[in-house]
Amino acid sequence: MNKIFFTGDACKTELLVVMLEKHDIAATEEFVSEELREHEDEYNRETRVLVPEADYERARRLFYEDDGKEF
Repeated sequence: MNKIFFTGDACKTELLVVMLEKHDIAATEEFVSEELREHEDEYNRETRVLVPEADYERARRLFYEDDGKEF
């Protein structure tokens, strides 16, 4: 079963899916609505990123937790 990990513009979700795949997390994306709204185009269309429930915590740690390291 998949769990919603992130919702945002299609251009952001596509990049996030690629980054998750680099960490061996099989992410997928889907449009929130099947129809384009008047102000949307393919790049800013609202999209969800889904990850397998078993990988959700690892994905969250990778992208949302601050590990305290300075770059």
